[in-house]
Parts: sequence; C-alpha cells; structure tokens
Amino acid sequence: MHTYERSSIINLLIIAKILIFGVIVVNIRRAEEKDIPQIEELLYQVHKVHSDKRPDLFIPGSKKYTTNELKEILADDEKPVYVADNDGVILGYAFCVYQRHCTKSSNYTSLYIDDLCVSENSRGLKIGTRLYEYVLDVAKKNGCHNLTLNVWECNESAKKFYDKCGLKIQKYGMEQVLD
Repeated sequence: MHTYERSSIINLLIIAKILIFGVIVVNIRRAEEKDIPQIEELLYQVHKVHSDKRPDLFIPGSKKYTTNELKEILADDEKPVYVADNDGVILGYAFCVYQRHCTKSSNYTSLYIDDLCVSENSRGLKIGTRLYEYVLDVAKKNGCHNLTLNVWECNESAKKFYDKCGLKIQKYGMEQVLD
C-alpha cells in the first residue's frame, strides 16, 4: 500500500473516531523500534515543510535520519523520543535531547526539542499541544531549568503554535546567504 493510500485510510479512521467518540484518544509514550516505519513517514512530512521553504538547505524527498540512526536514538536515554499513539497509529512525535550546560559561568540542564511533528492528517486536533505539554512535564520532573527549541523563520505555523504554548524568544540565529 502506498503512503498516500495509507494516510487517507488513517485520516478516515481518525475522523470516524472523532465523530463516534467526540474526542480522539491519544497515549503519549516513549517511542519504540516498532514505531520506526511510522516515524519515518512523519520525518518525510516535516522535511517537506522545510524543503519547500528552504530548498537551498534541505534536499527535497529526504528525511533527517536513517533507520539505523533512529534505532540508535531510540536506545539513547539522553535523546528521548515521544510519540502520540492512537491504537497503534503514530499521529505525531517529539524528538528531544538533554543538554547539559556545565561551564565556569553556568551549570544547568535544558531539554531541547529537536523536532516536533504532527501528521498532516491529524493537525488541528491538539495533538501537538499534548505532545508539547507532555515533554514540558518530563523536563520539569527531571529538574531541567528550561525547555528550548529552534524554529525556522519561514515556518509561520510553527512559530504561532509555539507562541500559543507560551515559549518566548531566547536568542536569534541570523544568516546571510552567499551566492
């Protein structure tokens, strides 16, 4: 079955569950190796968002991690990945990294969200908010000083989403593209 056909079927199932039950039940949990094929589909989706806006930096049709890299990441407690699971269907993910800042002038831990994605078929159902709030709770429970992430300037919907979540600008990354 092609990814498009599978996505259409999943979309219909999600809509049916919402109509029947009034809400979609999602379990946020640590990702497991069995989730890799569905995570890879989402990695392609989020990469497309970036490659459509910045083809000079992101190769169209690619994804951020290989299958073997994903296996290594999922086994690393310093890089937890959380998924939004609806009866075995992965509707979104949050890739995180614990960052230890131990220098002469600072000593704190951040939980960095490296990537947060909700399936294009599931957007608008508050799954991203639930993933974010779950990760925020993990950061608090683990004594982190803050929760951080980067967002591309061209990704307006992500900037609005993170603003609604309560994130504030910490610093700016700037560039000058050279021809």
